[in-house]
Amino acid sequence: MKPVPLYYLALVLMGAAWGAVFPLTKIAVSTGYKPFGILAWQMLVGLLLAGILTLLRGRRLTLSPSYFILFLGVALLGTVVPNWFSITAAKELPAGIISVIIALVPLFSMPVALMLGFEKLSVIRLFGTFCGAVAVFLLVGPDTSLPGGTKVIYVLVAAMAPFLYACEGNFLTWYGARGLDALQILFGASVIGLALAIPLALGSGQFISPLHPWGVAEWAILAASVINWSAYAGYVWLIGKAGPVFSAQVAYLVTLFGVLISMVFLGESYSIYVWGAMALMLFGLFLVQPRDKAA
Repeated sequence: MKPVPLYYLALVLMGAAWGAVFPLTKIAVSTGYKPFGILAWQMLVGLLLAGILTLLRGRRLTLSPSYFILFLGVALLGTVVPNWFSITAAKELPAGIISVIIALVPLFSMPVALMLGFEKLSVIRLFGTFCGAVAVFLLVGPDTSLPGGTKVIYVLVAAMAPFLYACEGNFLTWYGARGLDALQILFGASVIGLALAIPLALGSGQFISPLHPWGVAEWAILAASVINWSAYAGYVWLIGKAGPVFSAQVAYLVTLFGVLISMVFLGESYSIYVWGAMALMLFGLFLVQPRDKAA
């Protein structure tokens, strides 16, 4: 199906929405809130939105034990663990840097798929992955690439999130959706994620009570959670309308909007090495993206 202007508009809106999540998370962690507390809020919002959207679409909610491995895999690889890495890194890294690093998802996904036998060897796509590796080196290598006082190790911490997202995609390719759609899976994964996040938040003293007066940080957490899940719902809709290849182009916009929004609203600035890393990352992403619906 040929994309129509509405689909291009949806693509831009999703890119802007996802790009805004990183600066909002930066605001939340800058006030002292910790990862497990933020995770608990994210899982609760995800559970409510995925459940409501599923019911509005006339589909059933299911927590059948037969889907436990599917829900657990998505919860660990797609929400709880990667989000913990992203939130932890957000405390130390500029939001724009994390926006660049998140573009590693498809660059990680391809070599993982190769190792699992899901992909055929492609020199062009391998070169795209190499460009991503060079981009990461530009972020951690030169002394002037990151703002003063930033710990380089947190670039690698942030990179764990896209690596796990890539593993999640390959897990779903291997295990299958078992007849459920994406929002049904996310509902089940959010239930498991919430069951993991609340004890961790309480046990570590990181629980964020919603009952005290709200400030900027609380609204930032809520906004980031709602925006993230709303953008995902739009992504699922767009795949059904315009196909996965067209929809995958949102990855470029997420990085671009994440950097621009961070510059405008957080006053971030970056060295020439960071701009070079972003250019290499986007070029690598272009090479790695699938070229047809079968891919």
